[in-house]
Amino acid sequence: MLYPLYELNHMALTPLRKIARFQKEMLDSAYNPLAETALHKSLVAAYEVFENATRRYDKPAWNLPTTDINGIDVPVEDRVVWSRPFCNLVHFKRADGHLDLIRQEGHVDPRVLIVAPVSGHYATILRGTVEAFLPDHEVFITDWVDARTIPLSEGRFDLNDFIDYLIEMIEFIGPDCHVVGVCQPGPAVLAATSIMAENDNPNRPASMTLMGSPIDPRKSPTEPNRLAESKSMAWFKRHAIHTVPYPNKGFMRKVYPGFLQLMGFVSLNQSRHLRAGREYFNNLVKGDMDSVEKHREFYDEYLSVMDMTAEFYLQTIQEVFKEFKLPKGEFMHRGKRVKPECIRDVALMTVEGEKDDISGIGQTQAAHELCTNLPAEMQVDYIQPGVGHYGVFSGRRFREEVAPRIKDFMRSHTDWGKEKATQKVLARKMWRAIKKAA
Repeated sequence: MLYPLYELNHMALTPLRKIARFQKEMLDSAYNPLAETALHKSLVAAYEVFENATRRYDKPAWNLPTTDINGIDVPVEDRVVWSRPFCNLVHFKRADGHLDLIRQEGHVDPRVLIVAPVSGHYATILRGTVEAFLPDHEVFITDWVDARTIPLSEGRFDLNDFIDYLIEMIEFIGPDCHVVGVCQPGPAVLAATSIMAENDNPNRPASMTLMGSPIDPRKSPTEPNRLAESKSMAWFKRHAIHTVPYPNKGFMRKVYPGFLQLMGFVSLNQSRHLRAGREYFNNLVKGDMDSVEKHREFYDEYLSVMDMTAEFYLQTIQEVFKEFKLPKGEFMHRGKRVKPECIRDVALMTVEGEKDDISGIGQTQAAHELCTNLPAEMQVDYIQPGVGHYGVFSGRRFREEVAPRIKDFMRSHTDWGKEKATQKVLARKMWRAIKKAA
């Protein structure tokens, strides 16, 4: 009943939101003689805060029309190049004509696939991540679809499907792609790469970078980790899973609703959000529009959330956060054990935040312990000082300190690992042929 009540509450507040918007526009009139009084400014601010607090936030736009390359603004078009019911692959296509004028002949930028989390927020929360790579990379990103909008006839989507999607997208982009898994997708990225390595898939990535990912949540457990361990699966099914109500396209689909996920996000930093709300009101009254605009930009993104399928959420809770199957060597995909030890020629970089309160120190580093046959020279671990979870992939320190390291890592491992691995494979085949002949 919770989801229908949420929808009913949203509809019930619609007339009040319209009244608040009308009152605000009326008070903002240039002909209002009280426009400069404190009472007027307080009323206008109160109406705006009420409207923003009760409206539903739609999926934000990418808003990346250009990228700066060597001081020149190059037009960028975000377009869907691969699509499935639960995900679209978006390519940020930079204008070829402009690139031809800037780049040296024969120069090719590395292709990077950014794997966004399916954890409440839309992929646009990684806008800053995309923006950092755009000047010198061909950037692709997984744009997951709100489960509330997907008809039940499209079937299920669980962690196995997530991995299958990743393999398909990597194959679509082609050989020597660099994969960056941000937060929650880390285990799936590692699993997909392991499967491609085991099958000797020629399209396996040149490198994978895992950022703030729960590869082994047993290490430095955080509050979300402890919650997952302390509650039974029955508890999660009872409290987290709800049915999409009519008239949504996903009517009758079982989901973990976005609004519940948002409540969880906010509860982790409740005092900070309350303080931000007060500052927003005060800045509206003062007319500090620069601060107001920054607040709007952040919360327009932060408060836009999506539903995830129940089967994906529950399987992730059980296998990643409760049973720790990947670090234990027990993680299965389509009936076969996932073998990170098969990764021999895909370079690995892990990035963690010193103050991360969602994926603690060591949880992402655990990937190195699982890739036992990967040469040490193809592995890099980096801990960014002074940042929390979101600082790992966004903000000033990401742009200035984290992103340059990832770029250097990817460029230094393009093609090198596969050439070395190919030599080893040929050597083993020759040795077996000589032994058989003898």
